[in-house]
Formats: sequence, C-alpha cells, structure tokens
Amino acid sequence: MGILSRFRDVMRVNIGGLLERAEDPEKTIDEYMRQMHRDLGQVKAETAAVQAEESRAKRAFDECAAEVRKLQRYAEKAAESGDEERALKFLEQKAQQAERLGELQNAYEQSAANAAQMKQMQDKLAADLSELETRRTTLKTKLAEAGRLQQTHAGASAGGVEAAFRAAEEQADRALNEAEALAELRDGARKDDLDELIAQLEKGKDANAGD
Repeated sequence: MGILSRFRDVMRVNIGGLLERAEDPEKTIDEYMRQMHRDLGQVKAETAAVQAEESRAKRAFDECAAEVRKLQRYAEKAAESGDEERALKFLEQKAQQAERLGELQNAYEQSAANAAQMKQMQDKLAADLSELETRRTTLKTKLAEAGRLQQTHAGASAGGVEAAFRAAEEQADRALNEAEALAELRDGARKDDLDELIAQLEKGKDANAGD
C-alpha cells in the first residue's frame, strides 16, 4: 500500500517529544528533516494515483446507482403496463446491480478514506517540516551564540592566565629583591659588629701598653 501503510506512524510523530529526548538535537533535526522530505515526496507521488482511484471508484458507484434507479423505473413501468414478466426481469437485474452497488460503495468509501489520509499525511508532514525548519534555525542561532560566548570566555580565561603569570613573576621579583636587601642588611650588621670588636681590641691593647 506504499506510504499509506505508515499512516499511523507518521501521524503520531511528536516533534517536540523527539527533540527533548535527543542527545544531539541538531543532528536529530537534520535526520528527521531528510526522512520527512522523502516521505512528503512519496506522499505527493502517490497522491495522484490515490485520487485517480477515488475518482474511478466514485464514477463506477455513480454509474451503478444510476443503473439501479433506471431498472427500478423500468420495472414500475412494466408493472403499470401489465407486463409482469418483464417487470420481474427488471427487478432481478436491479437486485444484481444493487448487490454490485454495495461492493462499489465500499470500494469508493475506502478509496475516499485513502485520499483523505494522504491529505492528512501531506498536511502533517508539511507542518512538521515547517516546525523542524523553525527549530533548526532557532537551534543554529543558539549554537552560534553559545560558540561566540565560549570563545569570549576562552579569551577571557587566557587573559586571566597571562595576568596571573605576570603577577607571579612580579611577586617572585619582589621576593628576590627583599631577600637581597635583607642579605645586604645582614652583611652590613656583621661588618659593624666586626668594626666594634676591633675597636674594643684596640682599646684593650692601648690599656695594656699604659701599664
């Protein structure tokens, strides 16, 4: 039966639900759009045949219904004219056509239902495609914005690392300068102590010489 065999599957597709469960919405949208384009193309290709079958079935039904009505009139006229035998023959033919009419009616109703389903499927697929296109555009916009923000944050992070590196260098330089200054102070203190000791020794020598 072609695409009509998938009528229920197509009609119960919930785009929102599918995308909510998707791990990669962008990929899922692209995949579903490709599938729906194929389905829509198949629907359009088969719609002409289904509509032609509906028209043929309707024409056959209408012709048979007209034949039944005609035979009924003939039977009535034959009965009015007193020709009971011919009236019975017309009624027998009418009964045969009436039986066939029931079959043709079933065929026509089925073909009409098929045509209606094709129309429903075409409308559903077109609506789903439109929704997917809108969602894809929105998603791509959001992804682009997310990418821009990610690049911005990445740049800011890199700048922060560089600033931290410079600060560490400055801190190390300060620590080195402080250490060197402290060493110089200590060296100066030791020199002062030595000078004082020598002076004391000199005083001691002078005292001894006086004795």
